Amino acid sequence: MSTPDHDRSLAAYLRAVRERLSPEALGLPGGGVRRVAGLRREEVAVLGGLSVDYYTRLEQGRELSPGVAVLEGIATGLELEGDERDHLFTLAGLTAPPRVHAAATSVTPALAQLLDSWSAQPAFVINPAHDVLAANALARAVYAPFGEFDNLVRMTFLEPAARRFHVDWARTADSTVASLRAATTGFEADPRLLSVVESVGERSPEFEERWRAQRVQRKTATVKQFLHDEVGRLEFDAHSFAVQGAPGLHLVVYGVEPGSATARALPLLSVGMTARTAARR
Repeated sequence: MSTPDHDRSLAAYLRAVRERLSPEALGLPGGGVRRVAGLRREEVAVLGGLSVDYYTRLEQGRELSPGVAVLEGIATGLELEGDERDHLFTLAGLTAPPRVHAAATSVTPALAQLLDSWSAQPAFVINPAHDVLAANALARAVYAPFGEFDNLVRMTFLEPAARRFHVDWARTADSTVASLRAATTGFEADPRLLSVVESVGERSPEFEERWRAQRVQRKTATVKQFLHDEVGRLEFDAHSFAVQGAPGLHLVVYGVEPGSATARALPLLSVGMTARTAARR
């Protein structure tokens, strides 16, 4: 239940947002003489799918219990996203429901450039379906034993190299499926994610069994242990970060302990990757 303080704060916030937005920015006709800065109340009501009387009472603090649908309509109409949308719901004493977004399909040139600038840490970006959208040279060198470095789920369950490459394949398989299941939160209708679940499930009973178990675990800091064909055992501290402004994308970075056997092996991997690239030209 909203309190009077909540209502007054919500009213002040709605007025402030209305006054700073221009009609042109929201696709409304501008021009003409306006007695108020920004939008008119009538325009906000239209954008939010509300009656003018209801919105007026809300902005004046006379409406005590706006519901989720009302606030969602206002947030959508005024194009409030992220912190602004959350703040609107908080002022009304409610929690903003998760907003369903379409997953980003590519990385920005700036992020791609950042990946390429990291020469000492393998790094790559994945989408909710665990497709590898971009990777630096060192990450591609680490995963060179696979035919393609394209999708972590497919590679884990359908590539014969996976059981040799992952020191503890069963643990990797468990965490990969749990991470994929976690990605369905907010992206449950993502066609690419659904396609991966279906295609890998049809060919791998081990994937299907784990998928039915419905374990959920988001990608977090974890230890990765690999057995590489060229340089032997590799050990990394893997960290995953959500890519701001790109729904569903995560940046995965493999940290390396200075002076470790893995740190000494990575330059050799880089040399081998460079030689293979040159040979293909």
